[in-house]
Amino acid sequence: MLISQTTEYALRAIVDLAYHHGQSRTTQQIAEGTRVPAGYLAKVLKSLSRHGLIRSQRGLHGGFILERDPGEITVYDVVAAVDPPKRIRECPLGLEAHKHQLCPLHQRLDDALAMVEKSFRDTTIAEVTADPDTQPLGGKKIELTVSGGLAAVIDRSKGSGTRTGESKKTAKKTAKKPPRP
Repeated sequence: MLISQTTEYALRAIVDLAYHHGQSRTTQQIAEGTRVPAGYLAKVLKSLSRHGLIRSQRGLHGGFILERDPGEITVYDVVAAVDPPKRIRECPLGLEAHKHQLCPLHQRLDDALAMVEKSFRDTTIAEVTADPDTQPLGGKKIELTVSGGLAAVIDRSKGSGTRTGESKKTAKKTAKKPPRP
């Protein structure tokens, strides 16, 4: 099952807020931490707020904050808030023979959708954010591995995008060079 871009952005925003649980985050901070365009993110945050997952705070230290503990918010809650999953309840072709029971194909497809929905309902945001070392976007350090097992650690906390311990000039030079076979 594919999820919409809106759903992806909503999940990123909730995960970002969970990593900063108890702290108010502005739309811009969330956008930078999740790599979601701020204008689009504002609409997503409004929907999440309308559904009671986050709340907005005005004023000097304003922004958005989770309305509930990350352990009480499921992936399904987020998905349902922005793009509710659609199950197959009747024959998509409108066939009279399948009016009261789905054909084997559509029944299997609906069964698969039911499993995904169950997985979403059984997974909390706290579980998704349990390991701070694997923090997705917006984390302080990301380890990149390229062919041959060569790895670099990029320190994003400085906003420079440079590898730990190297200058921007060196980073530009090494970024342009393709890895040797």
